[in-house]
Amino acid sequence: MRTAPTLLAAACALALLMAGCSPTGDDSERVEPTALPVYPQLRTYPEVPVIEDIQYGVADDGQPLLLDACFPTDHDIDDLESDPRPAIVSIHGGSWMRGDKANLNWRAVCQWLASEGFVVVSVNYRLAPASVFPAQLDDVSQAVAWLRDPVTVERYNLDPDRIGAFGGSAGGNLAALLGTAGSGDWTSGTRVAAVAELSGPTDLRERIPTTDSYNQDFGDVQLAYTGCAALEGCAAAADASPITRVDDTDPPFFVGHSVDEFIPLSQSDDFVTELRGAGVPVTYVTVEGSLHSIGMLDDAMQQRIVAFFRDTLSLNAVTRVTPPEAGTDDGDEAGAGQ
Repeated sequence: MRTAPTLLAAACALALLMAGCSPTGDDSERVEPTALPVYPQLRTYPEVPVIEDIQYGVADDGQPLLLDACFPTDHDIDDLESDPRPAIVSIHGGSWMRGDKANLNWRAVCQWLASEGFVVVSVNYRLAPASVFPAQLDDVSQAVAWLRDPVTVERYNLDPDRIGAFGGSAGGNLAALLGTAGSGDWTSGTRVAAVAELSGPTDLRERIPTTDSYNQDFGDVQLAYTGCAALEGCAAAADASPITRVDDTDPPFFVGHSVDEFIPLSQSDDFVTELRGAGVPVTYVTVEGSLHSIGMLDDAMQQRIVAFFRDTLSLNAVTRVTPPEAGTDDGDEAGAGQ
């Protein structure tokens, strides 16, 4: 069941104050884009410093794993007297087969979140089909472990107990896996304390039907990612599905999905139902139209995600960077980097 747009949301909000109303199943807050899609790369944050190509680990095959780190302008990493900041791992999309931490889309995401007061690391991970699952999850898990390493914590003045994950599309799948893999507290190992994901495929155990806007068979993409000869009965396909890993110790989730995009809405509906059934707090926002992944990031959606991370990672009000007005160039293509 999905709610009607405004009246039901308002009624539930009022009832919540009066009688403990809370969303259940796949209930979502349905919103409409406030304007033409505003891709993050249309806004620049020249004040937000970036350190590129930091090595956060080494893959099993010896490949160095690199990330770019974006810092709030008011966070002096050399001032040990200042308060340590929470961190967010940002995971790019691209069907697990392409994309890069530093393309225009994802560099802008990194700087946007940093402008809101978080230390953000935009990570590269091994790509399919050369590397198959769980290589990608292993890599982004290493990034969490690197953030929690005492040397990193001291070098960048981080709070290792407040680490979140953000991702879109394939990156949404990996962010959701970071949130559902393992069990127990969110402050040790490779666990994270909050996850925001957009358009993430969450159940890969069968071929996911896509709309004509996707220019290839997504089932073939799933096979390339998982390394399965067939998805049905393949252990890797189940393990790569966040929906199969949910338990009651998972952190709060923010899930965003467009109603008519090429990844079916049912992928998020079913995942949210599973999370809520386990007692996991979920903010679920569905967007009218077909915008995919970070294509949904208009001003209103950005504000929702920032509010979610501020609440779950306990970031008090800090100085924010106000970006220049958006330009008119459409920039990067929609598919490869989301």
